Amino acid sequence: MLTAPHFQDENKAREYLEAIRWPDSPVCPHCGVIGNHYRLEGEAHRPGLLKCKDCRKQFSVTVGTVFERSKIPLSKWLMAAYLLCSSKKGMSSHQLHRTLGVTYKTAWFLTQRIREAMREENGGLMGSGGGVVEADETFGNERKPRRQGKKGRGYQHKTKVLTLVERGGKARSFHVPNVNAATLAPILREQISADAKLMTDESSAYTLVGREFASHGFTSHGIGEYVRGDIHSNTVEGYFSIFKRGLMGTYHHISEAHLKRYLCEFDFRYNHRTALGVDDAARTVAALKGISGKRLTYKRSDQA
Repeated sequence: MLTAPHFQDENKAREYLEAIRWPDSPVCPHCGVIGNHYRLEGEAHRPGLLKCKDCRKQFSVTVGTVFERSKIPLSKWLMAAYLLCSSKKGMSSHQLHRTLGVTYKTAWFLTQRIREAMREENGGLMGSGGGVVEADETFGNERKPRRQGKKGRGYQHKTKVLTLVERGGKARSFHVPNVNAATLAPILREQISADAKLMTDESSAYTLVGREFASHGFTSHGIGEYVRGDIHSNTVEGYFSIFKRGLMGTYHHISEAHLKRYLCEFDFRYNHRTALGVDDAARTVAALKGISGKRLTYKRSDQA
């Protein structure tokens, strides 16, 4: 797959991305007009440059996307997207910088942009029509620096993650400040349909909010109960097993400032998994369809 023409040739890469972003006709990112354009093909113009007949502004397939103003060859962007989408437990920026032959700083920002493209919006309520939604929390490690004068490499700070998984469907993960009813209940109300069946463990954080759904089944892990008929949270536990292997084996430590984008990455791959009939190429196309309207600068990526 990595020998495909759009990974080797810049013109093929541009044509490939144009076909994904503009399946019918180019859309001006400045004024939104569809199809009313012409290509600038003179020697003074770079390949792929178009001009809108309405607003008279120039644009290319990368304008208005997470790739905008990047000096990295588009073929390498596409290869990076493919590698990140096809690696079940993710790919570190160190590995990517060695594979693509770019600097580590470039590889890190490149992966942050691709994760931003993976962010899915307007997904609707989970479990609508009586579906089953499992909810659970897990913890990740973030290395914090020791205070001045202390020895050692730092200490571990536990970052907290809530994940909702609809059986046979998608996952949504959230970085939360605390694991308690005050924090978790509003997220469940906002994300899950009232006619859904909620499945959790015995945590008291779900006791009251669980009454707001069609039913609330829970198992008591404290006494070794993990399944009782169709009552279990094994699906979300399976999601966590992949997330944990990616965290410990690939990324090792994720800072709280960037955790939300890593969660987008793991949610995206789960939501476009092989079990749903999505292969690596289709998963990459799905990620590339999300590049529009998500401009991310170095400053923004450093701060959030």
